[in-house]
Amino acid sequence: MNCDSVMLIGQRLRELRQKKKISKSKIEKRTGLKCRYTSRVESGDIRPGIEVLEKYAWVLGVPLYMFFYAGERPPKNLKLPAAKKTKPLWGTNGKEWYELVSLTKALARMDPHKRMLLLGLAQRLAQRHNSHQ
Repeated sequence: MNCDSVMLIGQRLRELRQKKKISKSKIEKRTGLKCRYTSRVESGDIRPGIEVLEKYAWVLGVPLYMFFYAGERPPKNLKLPAAKKTKPLWGTNGKEWYELVSLTKALARMDPHKRMLLLGLAQRLAQRHNSHQ
């Protein structure tokens, strides 16, 4: 998060708190977050974590997205351009899935140094295979 987004979250917290007519002391009583802390968040001096924002959202009775969005309703879903059709990735169906799970379990049991050697070799083989296509 950059300074601008921290400041915007603080401003949004202040707006929501004032709109709901909830004092900083009431927030402190309900969440344990000190009034001084809330003041510093609102002024943009502190970058609150998601857990803290969840506490503020709970006290204010608003969804979490309200700290990141200035409107009263959630933004409409964006219409993204259709993705190109591609063949399914290996490991996403039946037998391949079982093989992938078995491979991950085997890799987890391997010595880390040997695992890195094996994965490096596989990466080189994949690069060579892709360059010949």
